[in-house]
Amino acid sequence: MAAPPQRPRLSAEQRRALEMLSESKLGGCTMSLLAAHGFTIGMLVYLVRDGLVDVQTETTTAPGGTTEVVRVRITAAGQRAIESE
Repeated sequence: MAAPPQRPRLSAEQRRALEMLSESKLGGCTMSLLAAHGFTIGMLVYLVRDGLVDVQTETTTAPGGTTEVVRVRITAAGQRAIESE
């Protein structure tokens, strides 16, 4: 039986993003917060593609209207990736 393909090692930026998501008490972080910490959409796209994070859109209501919030959450595979390095 063939071994599963090896995923390339995480970059320091990817690892930092995964650790931030892992430590979040709110079940993930918003894209706005991740961007404020310097994470690029391109880097996050790679994490989504590799199954390490999941992206969900939420609609919130506040005085003045509704807003769509994009929340990024670490997956079980993402958690294993940071624990295995």
